[in-house]
Amino acid sequence: MGKELRYCRILDTNINVTSMQETVEYIIENLEALRGSYICVSNVHTTVMSHDDESYNRIQNSAAMALPDGKPLSVVSRKRGFLDAQRVTGPDLMGEIFALSGRMPLKQYFYGGKEETLQLLAEKLPKKYPGIPIAGMYSPPFRPLTEEEDTEMIRRINESQPDIVWVGLGAPKQERWMYDHRDKIHAVMIGVGAGFDYHAEVIKRAPAWMQKCSLEWLYRLMQDPGRLFKRYFVTNIKFIFLIIMESISGKNHKK
Repeated sequence: MGKELRYCRILDTNINVTSMQETVEYIIENLEALRGSYICVSNVHTTVMSHDDESYNRIQNSAAMALPDGKPLSVVSRKRGFLDAQRVTGPDLMGEIFALSGRMPLKQYFYGGKEETLQLLAEKLPKKYPGIPIAGMYSPPFRPLTEEEDTEMIRRINESQPDIVWVGLGAPKQERWMYDHRDKIHAVMIGVGAGFDYHAEVIKRAPAWMQKCSLEWLYRLMQDPGRLFKRYFVTNIKFIFLIIMESISGKNHKK
């Protein structure tokens, strides 16, 4: 696939050492080779889950890329010697790819999210990104699909001939879905969590200064404290503890 990818091993998860520009270039240049594979957009929450769950760790490490969406991941990578490690967020990656779609025939499919969110995306994206080719959109039910429903869904997606399938099911559901559908979906799948909500403007992103100071989690917590309190406070503290212990153990984190 051309240029060899680098990663820093953080809590047994292979987090890519990259930048937004390098990531976009890699996806575009290797689009055909990436069909049937998937890309994880990783953060502190998913990395701790990967540490605690062997099956989820296998899913993360089977991805074509595991991007450092959470700034702490790129910070840890820099402290471990990868001085050029940068953050690559899901919503920003979507925006970069969307912007290219007006000049390149990148057909995109949106799988996940609420029906009303997809309707807003269908309205807003062509206005903000003229010429963006939308192959299709589907909001699946909250229950698991039957085998027949899943087969039909795969057929519908593949018949629309997308290049990229954005998967907005939230972690860990979206990563498990992409893993289960590898080599079945004829496109590169990218799990982007709340990315649909951001681009539909259902929820707002943190101000730039909060993102720069690694405080985007606090902004999101203020928007939805009931759901996110455990995820951010408990998981963040656990992440810090595990990183300290991993550093003390002196594991080899580079590749």
